[in-house]
Amino acid sequence: MNTAIKNSDHTSFYKNVLGFFDKAGMLTKYPKGLLNQIRETNSVYRIIFPIRTTGKNYEVIEAFRAEHSHHKLPVKGGIRYSLSVNQDEVMALAALMTFKCAVVDVPFGGAKGGIRIDPKKYSEAQLERITRRYTAELIKKNFIGPAIDVPAPDYGTGAREMAWIADTYQQFHPEQIDAAGCVTGKPISQGGVRGRTEATGRGVFFAAREVVSIAEDMKKIGLTTGLDGKKVIVQGLGNVGYHAAKFLQNSGALIVGIAEYEGAIYNKNGLDVDSVFQHRKNRNTILNFKGAKNIKPTEKALELNCDILIPAALENQIHADNANKIKAKIIVEAANGPLTPEAEEILLKKNVLIIPDLYANAGGVTVSYFEWLKNLSHVRFGRMEKRYEEATYRTLVNTMEELSGKSLNESQKKTLINGPSEIDLVNSGLEETMVTAYHEIRAIMKRSKRVETLRTASYISAINKIAESYLALGIFP
Repeated sequence: MNTAIKNSDHTSFYKNVLGFFDKAGMLTKYPKGLLNQIRETNSVYRIIFPIRTTGKNYEVIEAFRAEHSHHKLPVKGGIRYSLSVNQDEVMALAALMTFKCAVVDVPFGGAKGGIRIDPKKYSEAQLERITRRYTAELIKKNFIGPAIDVPAPDYGTGAREMAWIADTYQQFHPEQIDAAGCVTGKPISQGGVRGRTEATGRGVFFAAREVVSIAEDMKKIGLTTGLDGKKVIVQGLGNVGYHAAKFLQNSGALIVGIAEYEGAIYNKNGLDVDSVFQHRKNRNTILNFKGAKNIKPTEKALELNCDILIPAALENQIHADNANKIKAKIIVEAANGPLTPEAEEILLKKNVLIIPDLYANAGGVTVSYFEWLKNLSHVRFGRMEKRYEEATYRTLVNTMEELSGKSLNESQKKTLINGPSEIDLVNSGLEETMVTAYHEIRAIMKRSKRVETLRTASYISAINKIAESYLALGIFP
């Protein structure tokens, strides 16, 4: 279930992304022409098509697909179903995807797509027709394919829609052996990978965990290290917000506040994430949860006391009008573009540590990359090595028991002998990616006094990697 908070600021999202890029670009050594090539969106496709609603009635649907950078192929980016979808938004999100992939060393260019609808107002059959028609339109213009452009789920879409996309593509291209790689986020039965559903939220968790593990940085903002006891507020209880909150709670953090579009709830002693999720599923609202205080309007939840604030909804949620009221000491951007540039300036003056979107929510595209690799290799992760490694570990444990004269119980043996499954390998790869990327961008910030924020450091990391791709081709002197 994907949910989000209503956008409260109508500033150009694309302009904001380019503004952050320009700020970082000025601190690099690259010529203006190369920076402009990295900066600009390569292709935008606007689509208009009709669908039959009831009887003889038709509705005209507007949709988009933007491909920001072709420095790596395929390009990669989600598809969202929302009434807020417009060209500015998909261009901004496509640009973010380019930089996001570079930051976490995923070899894709950036893309994004969207259909301007409220999916709640359509039947499943209607949504299937819309999705398949959209896919057909992308196929016509070569805006989808395992080596060209690989969509994924986003706000308002999920595994069901990705399965429809994959099936439609395979019908058009029955001769393509790698056709399943045309889209990621599919059901496991359709070539999906285990761990993809929770990947973005798990990545947010890894980012937060790594940030609070560094004593030097925590001392600067008046916090101790570790997640244990940290008070967290999460905005958005959709796929990303739910899983981020769940993993944080399991690691000892207190989820004291949860916000949704209908309102927010707060309990200083902590909320059980699964219980709140089930409450909302049963009653279609998080309000009136037992033991929690209702907060209205929902934006007020962002201003409550907490150590970590996780905006996991839509863009521009924290802006010039409410940034001064934010009390969190760390903001982890689980959503894309939740802070406006004006809000960031205000928060930085308040000594708030901001973990930027192009790093913090890169878990989804990272695991999408693993799914794409699985589709191209046509083999499940762990299938080749699991039993061999278990046999090797078993021999090692038996040898240790013989030499020591001591025996392990069955539970201990199982823990030591167990070979990695697909989900183990996916989660391990995601953790390695998020941990490595964070220390890369932090090192960039630490090396130069001119690089004042992790966001600027993230953009510099992305620019460096993309620039090297172009320079290696000899396109720019």
